[in-house]
Amino acid sequence: MTLRILLVMDPFIPVPPEHYGGIERVIADLADGLHRRGHRVTLWAAPGSTTLGACEPFGQVGEWTRSSNVRNVALVTGRFWRQRDRFDLVHNFGRLAYLAGILRWDLPKVQTYMRTVSPRNMRLARALGARRLHYTAVSAAIRDTGRPGGGDWSVVYNCAPVDQYKLRTDVDPAAAPLVFLGRLDRCKGAHTAIAVARRLNRPLQIAGNVSSLPHERAYFAREIQPLIDGRLITYVGPVDNLRKNELLGGAAALLLPIEWEEPFPVVLPEALLCGTPVIAFRRGGVPEGIDHGRTGFLCDTAEGMAEAVGRLGVIDRATCRAEAERRFSDATIVSDYEALYESLMRQVRR
Repeated sequence: MTLRILLVMDPFIPVPPEHYGGIERVIADLADGLHRRGHRVTLWAAPGSTTLGACEPFGQVGEWTRSSNVRNVALVTGRFWRQRDRFDLVHNFGRLAYLAGILRWDLPKVQTYMRTVSPRNMRLARALGARRLHYTAVSAAIRDTGRPGGGDWSVVYNCAPVDQYKLRTDVDPAAAPLVFLGRLDRCKGAHTAIAVARRLNRPLQIAGNVSSLPHERAYFAREIQPLIDGRLITYVGPVDNLRKNELLGGAAALLLPIEWEEPFPVVLPEALLCGTPVIAFRRGGVPEGIDHGRTGFLCDTAEGMAEAVGRLGVIDRATCRAEAERRFSDATIVSDYEALYESLMRQVRR
């Protein structure tokens, strides 16, 4: 079944992103994968977006204000009404408000949540007479935040492109550096990763963006920057895909000492594809991506994380890669969504 599919994303970061932007990276993988399977894919996203299919930009990169959000919703709604017969299915990764003007249409609609959900949104959509609207979440943990609001739900995990990440089996788990890769906000826990590395006297490489938010910049300046010595603790800045592959592949483990209900970080399957085990705090959807004792370790404290580093020798890096290919590959997410799309289309044709 060849479909005319529209993907929609908030126009804050181009798809795919150069550095930070896990959601945008997943959308790029999905768009290109669907295109390769013969579907006619159109992406509405930020200026500068590029995929194998058609890209039709809207909005302005980096603009995230109340007025810009209202303007973007109005723009998308207008496009829908002018092009209402152009697509077989709409898959929205942005705010649910983008679908407000077409909720009553028989056109199948998929709304994906990559963050904690407010059940109020589901109730509001139902009150507005939503038809043929299916929700997906990137983890069961995120799905469960939205389920109280009702609606039909599926879980489709975030993915990483298999061909982009290379398995490394020559890494010494007792000597190779640890790595922290993520946005340098307090909730991501870089300060805890540093504490673990210093406790063990193990090198730690930190990669990621420093936030533009004043309180997060203050956090970086106060709690991270003074501890970067270029010897034990190294900060390499934002990284592109090539450098990310090198950092993750050469690491003994990826540390995820998260301090929030992390939905399902894209860096988790990226690390596993390199054969690198993941040691993470037991929060949000992260436990769903780690087979404890087999592809990494789950813990609750910095002490537990330090203890887990000492057990890395029992992890088989080839197993990490195999599990990531099976559960979190770009081909897997394309197949999962393709099956969902076809199921929704069959319901229309009954």
